[in-house]
Amino acid sequence: MQNKAFIIAIDGPAASGKGTLARNLASHYGFHHLDTGLTYRAVAKALIDQGLPLDDEAIAARVAQELDLKGLDRTVLSAHEIGEAASKVAVMPEVRRALVEAQRKFADNLPGTVLDGRDIGTVVCPDARVKLYITASAEVRAERRFNEMRAKNADADYNAVLDDLKRRDERDMNRSASPLKPASDAHLIDTSKMDIEAAFLEAKKLIDAALRS
Repeated sequence: MQNKAFIIAIDGPAASGKGTLARNLASHYGFHHLDTGLTYRAVAKALIDQGLPLDDEAIAARVAQELDLKGLDRTVLSAHEIGEAASKVAVMPEVRRALVEAQRKFADNLPGTVLDGRDIGTVVCPDARVKLYITASAEVRAERRFNEMRAKNADADYNAVLDDLKRRDERDMNRSASPLKPASDAHLIDTSKMDIEAAFLEAKKLIDAALRS
C-alpha cells in the first residue's frame, strides 16, 4: 500500500501551457493539483481585502501563514490588479518561506499531487518523482495570452503583451530568491509547435514510465 505521495513538479514561464497541462494530468491520474502562483495572488488579495499594506513583510508573512490552500478561486485571483500586487509580495523572503512550507505540506497529499509554478522542481519539491519544465518561445506565448484576452473581450495589444511577458521572464529568471530555471533532472517539453493534447501525451509517457518503476 502506497504511503508516500507521487509528486509531479511542473515549472515554466508564463503562458507556456504548464497550468492547463498540470490540471489535465491531475484529472487523468486522480491527483490533487496546486497552482502555486495562485498562493501568492491569494496573499495579495487578502492584504487588499483587509486594507493592509503591500510593502510590510511581517504582515504579508502572517497572512501567508494563515492562508488556506483549499479552494483558491482561479477566476477571481486572475485579475490584473491582484497579479500586480502579487509581484510585490512574491519577492519577500518571509512570504516565500511561509508559502513554500504550505506548498510542501500540500504536496504530501495521497495518492499524488501535481504542483505547477516556477520553483517546484528546484526548491519546493526537489525530490519529486517526475519533474517537467514546460517552455515555448516568447512570441508564441504572447500570441496565446493575446488570444485569451481577446476571447474575454479584454483590450489587448500583442506587442504590449509580448513586452510584458519578456519583462516577467527577466524578473523571474534573474531574481535572487528561487529563480525560474529547469531542475537539473527535469524533462524539457517545448510547446512552441505543440497543442495541449500533444504536450499531455508527451508528459503522460514520462509519468507512466515513472509509475511503472
